Amino acid sequence: MTTTVYARVESPLGELLLVGEESAADVGKRAGGVRLRSLSVPGQKGGVAVQDGWRYAPEAFTEVARQLDAYFAGRSTRFDVPVAEGLGTEFQRRVWAVLESIPYGSTVSYGEVAAQVGASGAGVRAVGTAIGRNPLLVVRPCHRVIGADGALRGYAGGLERKKLLLGLEGGAERSEP
Repeated sequence: MTTTVYARVESPLGELLLVGEESAADVGKRAGGVRLRSLSVPGQKGGVAVQDGWRYAPEAFTEVARQLDAYFAGRSTRFDVPVAEGLGTEFQRRVWAVLESIPYGSTVSYGEVAAQVGASGAGVRAVGTAIGRNPLLVVRPCHRVIGADGALRGYAGGLERKKLLLGLEGGAERSEP
């Protein structure tokens, strides 16, 4: 049996809502024993809200919070957290896998993502929809996908947050020797 747990973590994007799945078998196996299911920002389009029956468990997200702190402080360029399985459609999971492969400090266009999943042409719209349904903002870097003309487009957390994240990553990249 799994239990849905949640915590709130402060960040430069505002208070993040972390939601995860915890099973008796998972407790003690990993730091916190939780599989991340959602990371939402305040006012996020399609964001998650705390539901009745969920357990507030900040201790379950200690490792996720540590990695988020390191990312926002410019000390880390990637995440290594267990995520819940079975989320999204097969197509969405293919798109999300491409997002996870985009290097820190880099951007790709929606069309490039579409080509990688074999959905070029009219499929770009479907790719944009799949990206917009990414439940793991920041951890799964959908903010690294931009318009073909270089313009910032569609971010469920708002374009100001997308700009902040890209600036954070670009600033960290420029500071390296």
